[in-house]
Amino acid sequence: MTAPPDATEQLPTLRESVPSLREWVSTFLIGIFMGSADAVPGVSGGTIALIAGIYERLITAITAVTPERAVGFLGALAPVGGGVSVREAVGIFDEVDGWFLVALLGGVLAAVVTVTRVVHWADQQHPVLLFGFFFGLIAASAVVLLRAITIRTAGAGVAAVVGFLVAFLLSGEAQALAGGGLAVVFVAGAVAVSAMILPGISGSLLLVILGQYVRLSTALSAFVDGLAGLVTDGPTAGIARKGPVVVAFVLGGLVGLFTVSRVVRAALDRNREATLAFLVALVVGALRAPVVEIRREVGFSPDVAFAFLGVAVVGAVFVLVLDWYAADFDIESV
Repeated sequence: MTAPPDATEQLPTLRESVPSLREWVSTFLIGIFMGSADAVPGVSGGTIALIAGIYERLITAITAVTPERAVGFLGALAPVGGGVSVREAVGIFDEVDGWFLVALLGGVLAAVVTVTRVVHWADQQHPVLLFGFFFGLIAASAVVLLRAITIRTAGAGVAAVVGFLVAFLLSGEAQALAGGGLAVVFVAGAVAVSAMILPGISGSLLLVILGQYVRLSTALSAFVDGLAGLVTDGPTAGIARKGPVVVAFVLGGLVGLFTVSRVVRAALDRNREATLAFLVALVVGALRAPVVEIRREVGFSPDVAFAFLGVAVVGAVFVLVLDWYAADFDIESV
């Protein structure tokens, strides 16, 4: 249903709605930094959003996307009923800060595709260095987050214990979960993407806990290679072979972004201390995951342990430097 003619005249035109090139580039670059952070366990894209000063705008834009607005946007562009109304569609698009979300998502996707290719290569060639780096990222993130929260009630203490046990036990079963079907991938996408609303909590870390991180990095690399093959006349088998996994994750991510994220927000509003204690304890319990992966893939020896811990220090320093730049970050205020 389109708006009345007089109301439509008050809506912005497409030219008036589109932001400047400078704003596009700025938002896209922030998206690249956020995507790079989200693509590695232990670092949160939400923290990057806080440092860049767009966190509140991001949350406002995400929560502004509702089924009613989505239906209204598609209805305004559909050649039925009152006909197509570009200005009405643009008005709805502006209500959800659509251009901002498009530019930010473009940067995030570009970074995720690039970083996951590096991760896929590192997992094949240097798994000890890869998972040692992840261990350092997770360990330093745990220290930073534990310092940022307070546990003053028995309920928060219980939530922390439960969070730790969930992550610790699931990390031990990561290999079994990695062989799960598309339903597991869908759930992993919903859970991981919903973590974007929380600075300090990494979506990739949740994928590590669920045993889906390496699997999805490999699937995305193969899928992108297949898409490139359509243009370069190269092999395209990756599209059919890994496409269902990528699609399941994306669909799960969309569901999580607009549903699970709201559940997390409601839990924060209802009992902030217990919810934060649970989420931070997940990070602590997840420290088991990189160790399990190395024990499974190559086994521990003095040389392996030395390399693992050495690169873990590098990962930890990276997070601590990032935390220094986000010195004003207070997780209990989100």
